[in-house]
Amino acid sequence: MRLIVPILALAAGTLLFAQKEHDKQGQGHFTPSKPPAHGPAPVHNAPAAARPAPQATAPQRHFADRSGHPEAPHVDGKTWVGHETGPNDANYHLDHPWEHGRFTAGFGPQHVFHLAGGGPSRFWFNGFYFSVAPADIGFCNDWLWNSDPIVIYEDPDHAGWYLAYNSRLGTYIHVEFLGNS
Repeated sequence: MRLIVPILALAAGTLLFAQKEHDKQGQGHFTPSKPPAHGPAPVHNAPAAARPAPQATAPQRHFADRSGHPEAPHVDGKTWVGHETGPNDANYHLDHPWEHGRFTAGFGPQHVFHLAGGGPSRFWFNGFYFSVAPADIGFCNDWLWNSDPIVIYEDPDHAGWYLAYNSRLGTYIHVEFLGNS
């Protein structure tokens, strides 16, 4: 018994050291930082391959830019990973952009809102209602629709869409404003 305890302690210490070394190399767990100071820059000259057809036939895209990063659009430092398809991305085309008006309660990290209910098809906070883009529904399965802190950014490439950044997860989705009460 006296020999087992030191061996277990040595094994646990070795595992912790290995995990810390793995994390130091930038290959470890993704930890969201504070909300970005601003939204993504507009995409100019997006390559044709980056302009997928609508969701029903779109090829599978991958967003985990490094080991341990989410397989969802996310912000890595100042880089908006997954926001490179440009304005011709059919997944974010709306026939009637801003059909329900424009969101005016504030953009950027100085305006943190807490989700108050709903789900991807219709969620709200502070009397403002939104809906997740159909192409992004799979990227918000782990959002807490009654409490997560989010920050809204204007989308410079897709008319009628905003970007909702989840501060808890470090991920974001395209959302359409549905109006306010």
